[in-house]
Amino acid sequence: MTSVIDRPPAPDTLVTIRDLNKAFGGVDLYRDFDLDLPRGKIVSIFGPNGCGKSTLINMVAGLLPIDGGQILFDGKTLSDTRIGYVFQNYRDALFPWMSAWDNIAYPLRRGGAKRDEVTRRVEELKQLFEIRFDLKLYPYQMSGGQQQTVSIMRALAPGPEVLFLDEPFSALDFEMTLFIRAKLQEASLATGVTMVIVSHDLEDAVFLADRILLLTRRPTRIAEIIDFDMPKPRSPEAVSDPDFIRTKGRALEVFQREMRA
Repeated sequence: MTSVIDRPPAPDTLVTIRDLNKAFGGVDLYRDFDLDLPRGKIVSIFGPNGCGKSTLINMVAGLLPIDGGQILFDGKTLSDTRIGYVFQNYRDALFPWMSAWDNIAYPLRRGGAKRDEVTRRVEELKQLFEIRFDLKLYPYQMSGGQQQTVSIMRALAPGPEVLFLDEPFSALDFEMTLFIRAKLQEASLATGVTMVIVSHDLEDAVFLADRILLLTRRPTRIAEIIDFDMPKPRSPEAVSDPDFIRTKGRALEVFQREMRA
């Protein structure tokens, strides 16, 4: 089902947010908040603690009710849109009674996919993520990095139009962070899925992003939107590139301005 929105979105927008309102305890967090998220891009969300970064993606993903406003996905409601979500706490996100393989297959089976289709899709993701560990393992038998990898594979399995990731690197060591950065880029390039990533680390936010959404303190507004067109895939050495340093510096400048506000 499609809906009409009062103020048309920018060209090639996938997610349109208009007049979003959310309050906690009578105090506004978001008030009349508008945002367009571009199709097929990676958008990073960064801002001061307590500005509602995770709350924003939770509202867009339907995990948290909104107090008012409208959220549409290519003109459709959430119920007509396939989304994926990678939770910050991957240890609690995976089903502990299922193997890694069955965790990845779960959304496909729930969607009515046939056995051959499920097997083929899991194998595709196994190849994409270059899985070297046994997918017969249960979550408690895997490292944190392996659990997070499985969480991302499960979220990608049904072919979402939008993939939300809530601080996906927060509990990973540097080696796994580099690996997940690389694989998310490959998944983005291979599938064209729109990704929305909340990060508390500015380098992570800039590294993956085509667009960086910088937020203010509450009531939360958009402080600035920075487009970053450095070619992909970006290698770990990209952090020393002058364009990267310049973009990170601008984002830091805006962030510090908002911290002082």
